[in-house]
Amino acid sequence: MAKRVHRYDKLDNTAHLFPVITGESMSNVYRVAAVLKEDVDPELLQQALDTVLPYFEVFGVRMRKGLFWHYFETNVKPAPKVKEEHAYPCRYINPYDNNDYQFRLSYYKKRVNLEVFHVLTDGNGALMFLKEIIYQYLRYRYPKLLEEVDDCLVVDTSLDNDDSYLRNYRQSAKKTYKTDPAFVVSGQKMPGYQIGVIHGRIQVEQIKKVAKAYGVTINHYLVGTFVWSVYKSFLQGKLNKPIRVCVPVNLRPYFDSDTTKNFFVIVSAAFTPTKEQYTFEEVLQSVAESLRTQITKENLENLMSYNVSNEMNPLLRAVPLGIKGMAMRIIYKNSARANTTTITNLGVVSVAEPYREYIDEFHAVLSMSRGQHIKGAVCSYGNKLVFTFSSHLYDTTIQKIFFRQLVSDGCEVEIETNGAYYE
Repeated sequence: MAKRVHRYDKLDNTAHLFPVITGESMSNVYRVAAVLKEDVDPELLQQALDTVLPYFEVFGVRMRKGLFWHYFETNVKPAPKVKEEHAYPCRYINPYDNNDYQFRLSYYKKRVNLEVFHVLTDGNGALMFLKEIIYQYLRYRYPKLLEEVDDCLVVDTSLDNDDSYLRNYRQSAKKTYKTDPAFVVSGQKMPGYQIGVIHGRIQVEQIKKVAKAYGVTINHYLVGTFVWSVYKSFLQGKLNKPIRVCVPVNLRPYFDSDTTKNFFVIVSAAFTPTKEQYTFEEVLQSVAESLRTQITKENLENLMSYNVSNEMNPLLRAVPLGIKGMAMRIIYKNSARANTTTITNLGVVSVAEPYREYIDEFHAVLSMSRGQHIKGAVCSYGNKLVFTFSSHLYDTTIQKIFFRQLVSDGCEVEIETNGAYYE
């Protein structure tokens, strides 16, 4: 087993915001989950976590509050206890109830849930950690696997904790973010911190065929269909504010990075109605073009560098954390008004060959944030794509329009909910 070396570490550029704006009502916790072919053995899952955690420095830390910034230090406490899930997903993680860790691992029947406070890493970093936990669990659960694989990390797992934001920063960045108010999806909210989850399972080959017919990517198609669903639900026949979708973009492929820390930027897929009626294809092509023009290495580099430039400013660095926190909360509040929702696509999840037969699917769930009362997450594994809606609104009109559009385009959709809408 790997030994932990006590160390201190800075938060990455994206992470600085999360401790300042997080609380019980806005957790900034997301979930990545793996569904296995058989029910989970909790004792073996705990053993797997205990074995794997020491290898991943990004997860084996506790967060401390400094004079100028929050920072990490090695957490020498035992790994958090694996528990059966009994509450709603993506709840606030109170470190004092979790051995000071900023993640939790739970299970429910065949599903293993890894929930992560975004201060540690993004979805891609979390998936690397989750997959290694699953691999180790499967080796404990099925000892015959050790005849095919070694009892160690797989070769394509990265343990890199490089701050890729700072390594790729350039000084000539310009601000490109929108701050004008976007349309807000509103309605009756569920009580407390309850979240409704709806999974839609689609065959990858089917949705790939549909997207190709429209001349767009799968991601364009899904984001465009979401925007269409909001338009049909609220704005059809009305001239109103733009529908703007935050789309996180994984920067690792663009900058040759394997970091397990956060490394992404946000682009905004925007649709602004200027006439009374639109067809689905008009909305889809507008959204697709919006994304095409933004997802270029030059623009992504500019967005990333602009974000880092504030952290690099020597005057801002010398400001005490308390004052920085107030300023960041104000900036966040203003910028939050500029977006209707967030849709994150974790892409195709690859699994080492000997383990594939034991895993049925991967999916992700996002928590709610200011002004964004419904969100979407996409994950593909094998020939199964899962689009997951999370919302704390009782109204499911957007979800219904979304999946009906997929069905009308030729996709078969299997629906599963967490039951929140029936309580």
